[in-house]
Amino acid sequence: MKQVQFTSKVRQYFKDLVPTLYNLGYFSYSESSQKYVRELIKDIETNLPTRPHKPATKYFDQYGKDMLYATFRKNKQTTWYAFFTKYNENGNTFYLVRHIANNHTVAQYL
Repeated sequence: MKQVQFTSKVRQYFKDLVPTLYNLGYFSYSESSQKYVRELIKDIETNLPTRPHKPATKYFDQYGKDMLYATFRKNKQTTWYAFFTKYNENGNTFYLVRHIANNHTVAQYL
């Protein structure tokens, strides 16, 4: 079994992202912002185990040691990065997402 989990900081980031996207004018309706974030979360939960991933640079060690990352393109302008650690326990594979960012904020560190 493969399972994707989020740290409490990442869960809080998603909660804060909904009003941020709406207040900055990326979406005309709060409901649209909520839908966008829900779809991003679902995409990560569903597809992270099968997405190609790369080792993150040392910059991302502040979120965890030996981080990996995978990309999630949402539109022409925005690609999201899920930074995670992967581990096995009792025959199960777990993906712990420790940080989320997009190309507008972290591309220079990759």
